[in-house]
Amino acid sequence: MLVLGVDPGSRVTGYGLVNKKDRQLICLDSGTVTTSAHLPFYERIHEIFRVMTRIMERYGPDEMSVEDIFFHKNLQSSMKIGHARGAVLIAAVECGIRIFEYSPLEIKKSVVGYGRATKEQVRAMIQIMLKLKKSPALDASDALAAAVCHINWSRLGNK
Repeated sequence: MLVLGVDPGSRVTGYGLVNKKDRQLICLDSGTVTTSAHLPFYERIHEIFRVMTRIMERYGPDEMSVEDIFFHKNLQSSMKIGHARGAVLIAAVECGIRIFEYSPLEIKKSVVGYGRATKEQVRAMIQIMLKLKKSPALDASDALAAAVCHINWSRLGNK
């Protein structure tokens, strides 16, 4: 099963592709979609949609795991993340990919064992779990964690 994990953001959206083969988890690719702060917001959202669509078409994941929206103290930040998340969701629908959503707490708990883990703790565990030689960007490791979380939940028959 190939799972695309996504950590949506209006400036930086992380993605990670994890394949479960037998009992082993293999990272096929990970990275970030970074948009220019100089572009109008709607163009940044469109860029996220276009790049995520290309990634989905290139790898053909079976399912997508995306971080569910959570509320910041800053309403405007929450709204912008929601727009980026929407672009990713629409790309998945366009590509016919099944979508699963997990809260940040569920993702962190699945990977680190603690729902309030830091981004650095998540990255360290992902690097160990996926046997990565290089440390991924924080947003990419969050996306890989979303993919691993989904694989773990699917294995247990919860989703």
